Amino acid sequence: MKLSILGCYSATPRTFTNPTSQVLEINNHLFLIDCGEGTQVQIRRSKIKFSRIKHIFISHLHGDHYFGLVGLISTFRLLTRESDLHIYGPKGLKEVITLQLKLSDSWTNYRLIFHELSSKSSELIFEDDKIEVYTIPLSHRIYTNGFLFKEKPGERKLDMNAVKAANIDLAYYRKLKQGFDVENRDGILINNNTVTKAPNKTKSYAFCSDTAFDEKIIPIIKNVDVLYHESTFLEKHEHLCDPTKHSTAKQAAKIAKEAKVGTLVLGHYSTRYDGIEGFKTEAQEIFQNILLAEDGKYFEF
Repeated sequence: MKLSILGCYSATPRTFTNPTSQVLEINNHLFLIDCGEGTQVQIRRSKIKFSRIKHIFISHLHGDHYFGLVGLISTFRLLTRESDLHIYGPKGLKEVITLQLKLSDSWTNYRLIFHELSSKSSELIFEDDKIEVYTIPLSHRIYTNGFLFKEKPGERKLDMNAVKAANIDLAYYRKLKQGFDVENRDGILINNNTVTKAPNKTKSYAFCSDTAFDEKIIPIIKNVDVLYHESTFLEKHEHLCDPTKHSTAKQAAKIAKEAKVGTLVLGHYSTRYDGIEGFKTEAQEIFQNILLAEDGKYFEF
């Protein structure tokens, strides 16, 4: 699982920082999460292939999280994209994007498929044989979701020494990987656990930006391997959290601790601060395993 941070600062783009956008690579999928201004330039800088992006998830309709979307859609058109593009986001996103495409006479030459969200409860919004994606309802000034990405368990692994010793025919290897007991060449039923090993541990990732401190998300993100949680403010500006519906680094750490997550990645920093090390320092008073998001940085888990 690889997480590429394209942008991780709040609100205003600057020459050296970008608003929210990131790419999650998990089980051969490449998901774009949020699309602030400058996202497509950051994608190029990160050497991520445009053609691999087939699913985009937009958390909410504040500009620093989606103003780069119509530009990216238009670039896909100029690059003669042919594959479908699925976009998951709040109700109203389709209207905004299609109006811009209509007025500029820039309709795509590929299928643009919107999945508009309105539920205030967590729901499954994408699923295939490898991955599930759920919404995480967040507490912000407008309708906002985070997203939970979960790998499905893979196939069991053959213990070839045990398989050969059990005299099992090659035709049954597929059944063994699927977890079934099978008969060997002598007609004896072989217990699956004696000739296979458990599949690789599944991985999970939760994206939570923007949100006020909200313990209601804890059951949804319980035990995730990696949590990205906004940390707009340091403690000295905690009084700004309520009117803006954002969080401090310490509040993000409290969520991580209560949810028993593996690693906490902090981001969505206010540009009022000179540096970001203070976010980690304050958060580690509560939760130890912390990484700081930075534009252009990537993490492998």
